[in-house]
Amino acid sequence: MKRDIHIILNLFASSSRLQKKRAYLTIAAIAWGTVAILLLLAFGEGLKRQLDKNRRSTGENLAVMWPDVTTKPWKGLPPGRPIRLHSDDVEFVRERMPELQAVHGEVTSWRTALTYGRKTVNGRVTGTNYVYGEDRKHYPVAGGRFLSPEDEINRRRVVFLGDELAKDIFGDENPVGKTLLINNAPYTVIGVMQHKTQMGVYGGPDTNHATIPITTFKAQFGRDLLNVLVIQTQRPEEMKSELKKLNQILGPKFGYDPTDDRALATWDMVKSSQVTKNVLLGIQIFLGVVGSLTLLIGGVGVANIMYAVVKERTREIGVKMALGARRRWIIMPFVLEAVVYTFIGGALGITIANLLVAATSFIPIENNKVMSFLGRPTLSPQIGVITSLILGIIGLLAGYFPARRAASVDPAATLRYE
Repeated sequence: MKRDIHIILNLFASSSRLQKKRAYLTIAAIAWGTVAILLLLAFGEGLKRQLDKNRRSTGENLAVMWPDVTTKPWKGLPPGRPIRLHSDDVEFVRERMPELQAVHGEVTSWRTALTYGRKTVNGRVTGTNYVYGEDRKHYPVAGGRFLSPEDEINRRRVVFLGDELAKDIFGDENPVGKTLLINNAPYTVIGVMQHKTQMGVYGGPDTNHATIPITTFKAQFGRDLLNVLVIQTQRPEEMKSELKKLNQILGPKFGYDPTDDRALATWDMVKSSQVTKNVLLGIQIFLGVVGSLTLLIGGVGVANIMYAVVKERTREIGVKMALGARRRWIIMPFVLEAVVYTFIGGALGITIANLLVAATSFIPIENNKVMSFLGRPTLSPQIGVITSLILGIIGLLAGYFPARRAASVDPAATLRYE
């Protein structure tokens, strides 16, 4: 056994020394294919993670409902009747659906005058419940806070600003603790939202609106009708049944058929997020297939080179077999040659791909709209394992079939081979 291994290694070493150019070209082909597949998969993984982050930045396990008009008759009442929800209906739903993670309502004033010093901008002001900050991911930058239960109970004049709106009004000045006039009424700025990139929004991006307690909004603006009602479930699979239960609760109160899906126009974010996940999975599969085909082309190149070697060395192989060379002495050097070249090329490609992906970490993402949407290329352990498996299979196949052909050479026929 040791003698066989020694002979196989000697044959492999002598072949490699004589055909250095072939070895370099083979390694380069595999390295290029490896870089291609890794970069494609890295961009796909980065896109998936960033879009998932952007999707979750609006909130998770949410359903948003807009009061609309009925489309079905109900207990003698005709269709076409408007449904109107009030701020008190938030507590009505909470009491009857305690299993929900959160319930909040939103009342919005568009193009509201926001004044600080001599600067006035027209912005969107939303009155809402204190739970809005957590379920809608309005996290404050250091030194600030979101609305509290006490702010809502005591109708405090406090305001939480989106980061772009805060910059538009205050510039580089820290807004926290400053007094902001909202329609000439003084409010204390208690916090500024951390910057986030959103993929799904309703009523406009969160970065450019101001949030105040819903009770304070009602006292100043004299409006109590909800623009939207939002519920949050504990788990995504609960959303469908909870929406059905919600309509069964609100239907009798407001006089509409609980099966009328237009009375409360609903955006089920759980359902839409599943669609997004499926699309992203499709993109990853597509990129993986394209990258795999690129790597496969490199493997075909290796196999063609090995077949050319077999053809080139036909007489030499025949002489070896006529002199008593064993079958494995013919097969194993070719397989070893293909596997080693594939391994070296793969390792080189993985190294280059990692360096290129690492270089993207120096590109700032905060103020780069393209990068904030596409995300940074990311090489995950799964990608490395998959690529290594593909490389191993390609190396074995690229060496085995030419080697099998070499071992099947008839020694007598090789004497007449030109």
